Amino acid sequence: MSIIETRFGSVEGVKANGLHTFLGIPFAAPPVGNRRWMPPTNPEPWAGVRSCKEFSRQAWQPVLEDMGPLAFAFNSSTANLRDEDCLYLNVWTPGLDNHKRPVLVWIHGGAFSNGTGCTPMYEGVRLAQRGDAVVVTINYRLAALGFMNLNEVTNGRIPATGNEGLLDQVMALEWVRDNIEWFGGDPSRVTIFGESAGGMSVGSLMAFRPAKSLFHRAIPQSGACSTAQTITQATEVAQAVLDQVGVSASAPLEKFLALDPEKLMQAGTAAGIQLGGTMIFQPCIDGTTLTDLPINEVRRGASDGVPVLVGVTRDEWRLFTAMPGFTEAFNDKGLMQALSINVEEPNTLVEAYREARGARGEAVDPTSLYAAIETDRTMRIPAIDLAEAISARGGSAYQYIFTWESPWGDGCLGSPHGIDIGYVFDTREYTKGSSEFFGKGPTADKLTELVQDVWLKFASEGNPVTDPLGAWQAYDTDQRSTVLFDANSSVSNDPYGTERAVWTEVRARVGYP
Repeated sequence: MSIIETRFGSVEGVKANGLHTFLGIPFAAPPVGNRRWMPPTNPEPWAGVRSCKEFSRQAWQPVLEDMGPLAFAFNSSTANLRDEDCLYLNVWTPGLDNHKRPVLVWIHGGAFSNGTGCTPMYEGVRLAQRGDAVVVTINYRLAALGFMNLNEVTNGRIPATGNEGLLDQVMALEWVRDNIEWFGGDPSRVTIFGESAGGMSVGSLMAFRPAKSLFHRAIPQSGACSTAQTITQATEVAQAVLDQVGVSASAPLEKFLALDPEKLMQAGTAAGIQLGGTMIFQPCIDGTTLTDLPINEVRRGASDGVPVLVGVTRDEWRLFTAMPGFTEAFNDKGLMQALSINVEEPNTLVEAYREARGARGEAVDPTSLYAAIETDRTMRIPAIDLAEAISARGGSAYQYIFTWESPWGDGCLGSPHGIDIGYVFDTREYTKGSSEFFGKGPTADKLTELVQDVWLKFASEGNPVTDPLGAWQAYDTDQRSTVLFDANSSVSNDPYGTERAVWTEVRARVGYP
């Protein structure tokens, strides 16, 4: 039995295998009723001991019927677990003492519309055990309930900025600051890390004024500081959602609060189709909490003093080209049309990528070129931008590329989006589907140990360099030192530099379309 007194009341967890686990601790009041679309507030204190032995409900989100290679992680079987009352976190700790261990706070991904900190893929057991660290995973509001700016369309009657999901993340970090010492953690050594929209959340928090001083290191995985909407874009999204759900912006407040969350999710999906975007819900540059694109704020010093470990997987976009609905029948004309949506000179990019990939003996068919260019446009170039921005201000940024290949589909994915998660948490084999995606065996086990050691050392010291990677240096534009995580991990200077360089000639809008 593990009982801890927190700021709001006593919680009871479970002790097993030398680890204390607390699941479903409330860090904010339920954002329901009149609290819908409002900033989070502290939970009501409770009397007695609250049982925290089971995961909480997850944030309301669209039901994903078929996620192809990631069906084990996102699927319709969890639809009954959705609830607006979702602001809970989970803690794994080796000791309820005053040891002051490094703290890692995980922010899940899912395009700001899906996911939960309660999936077994993010269980912190092995990470906490290996590094004598405290691991925290959190939930936050998603989609139209967490990232929809209603302030503009309702003339301030509903003051939602579209950053309520980020404010939830901030509230969780405030809980960590105020309570984690009782769980054996060090509130002065808090690392935020996340993947995909979780990595973009990390990047946003680096520039988000309410998050200042709540964390001390940052690990954005497959997502950096280049994703946010303008007020104009966010207003367009909000109006499209209201049109889909059939509510006028001038309708009484009670009508907004009575909207069925499932209808809001369906309206968000329909609005995405209408607007032609794959991720219409994003943090909003509201002019107050977020005053510019996060990367620009970082360039001006918003995150000075915060070391960064930033990276991507080599073939991020291969995951999405393998999803149901994507056609492999891309021809050259279709490739140019698809790229032209987001880049000004697709011919320059295609020619450079075809030449560079061909010289390395890699595939140069239209689908492969599309996946490679989209990987760099949406994720690798933003990661490089962040590393360069931190370096330019005299800070420490360390870059990596995950090149370990997924065995799924006879290796057709290469090193896809999300492949790193199973290695960070050592949850590669929690289902048959996960082991088919992440891979298994002695070599995979060895890579897991190295990845965890790197993440844990960074969380502890702000420097990720471990003995096998002694040549790894902080990023600068002279060397561009980068670790390649694979069966035989190594340090390389400016890997895939030809493709990187072409983006200086053809700078597109970075981030998701």
